[in-house]
Amino acid sequence: MSEIIIRNADCILTMDAERRELSGADILIRDGVVAAIGQGLVTTGAVHEARGCVVTPGLVNTHHHLYQSLTRAVPGGQDALLFGWLKTLYPIWSRFGPEEMFVSAQIGLAELALSGCTLSSDHLYLYPNGARLDDTIAAATELGLRFHPTRGAMSIGESAGGLPPDTLVEGEAAILDDMIRVVDAYHDAGEGSMCRVGLAPCSPFSVSRELMRNAALLARDKGVMLHTHLAENDEDIAYSLAQFGCLPGQYAEDLGWIGPDVWHAHCVKLDEAEIDLFARSRTGVAHCPCSNCRLGSGIAPVRAMRDAGVPVGLGVDGSASNDSGNLMGEARQAMLLQRVARGANAMSAREALEIATRGGADVLGRPDCGRLELGKRADIAVWDVSGIDSAGSWDPAALLLAGPTRVKHLFVEGRQIVRDGQITTIDLPRMIERQNSLARTLMG
Repeated sequence: MSEIIIRNADCILTMDAERRELSGADILIRDGVVAAIGQGLVTTGAVHEARGCVVTPGLVNTHHHLYQSLTRAVPGGQDALLFGWLKTLYPIWSRFGPEEMFVSAQIGLAELALSGCTLSSDHLYLYPNGARLDDTIAAATELGLRFHPTRGAMSIGESAGGLPPDTLVEGEAAILDDMIRVVDAYHDAGEGSMCRVGLAPCSPFSVSRELMRNAALLARDKGVMLHTHLAENDEDIAYSLAQFGCLPGQYAEDLGWIGPDVWHAHCVKLDEAEIDLFARSRTGVAHCPCSNCRLGSGIAPVRAMRDAGVPVGLGVDGSASNDSGNLMGEARQAMLLQRVARGANAMSAREALEIATRGGADVLGRPDCGRLELGKRADIAVWDVSGIDSAGSWDPAALLLAGPTRVKHLFVEGRQIVRDGQITTIDLPRMIERQNSLARTLMG
């Protein structure tokens, strides 16, 4: 039996059912689980002093394309809308292989960890030159983050009226076979799982209706979740109306893509009826505010979604459309955008942080994560509020108003992944060097 105490935190934001905030309190971790929360706790194990710190559940990232960390700020795509941006980057991504997938995933996940993230999904939908989902799973396992990779896919290339080049699409029978392979090899449905696999055809404009429907049937048969992009911008809506004769929400409903085992990325352009559909069916949304700003997609109606009861989490999206992977920064941006759209009282700092923790865990079907309660997983972020970021703050627990965006300590399943702002599990400087070398090769 292993024990750790995080002691004397200035404030613990539990995100439990009552959203309790505890001052001068401790957290006892035993065998990867929260065993006690209170004052004066004792242990024979390690003690981590948290005086001058705010403690939160680990943040949860519900949408990412980790491979894109190799293609940040690419000329030609920096000022383009979604479809033009994709057309610039597809030829570059077609030169990736297994090493590019592994290294970019490890860099992307390390960046998330340093911003307080303990659980991340990933949407990998292209597999050039022998790359496999296994490459990203290996990267997450070595780093030690809780991971929800999704086996994405594209099957309709340019010659068939789709957006991606033909070199990046796969046959649909092969896609379904590999979906079965990765679920059977890696999916762990148990509580405390470090890896769950989802199925994620890329988008309505890069796969057929048949693949969307068959993926939904397969996911229900295997008991795994479904994920895709939906209603991201005006181009997306126009494509759906022209090709399918309906809005994206209706398209999703027709193909079985609604329910508590489904979450969609973006949903910037959902209308009132679609929001009601998602609320009634408990279909989740991954809100990606920085990417939506970067690509000029618009402001997602998160306030309306939350008020209606739609499960909402946050996603940093791919680093090629964000160009950062800081989940704390994403939470602040989510708060600010709702205020721009709806007024200064539209979203509080604490609500945005709740979306980034408990909200994201619920979207991913992980009620064992995203909150600090007895029996829940010990995924914990410790934020130093004694520095310049919080200097002068009257409410240090309002981290998104005045607080650090880089974590001091981070624990996943009770294992320390970040200590004093440094990754503990991999040689990060060496991985950064590898990443930059690969990027220079791609530029050539």
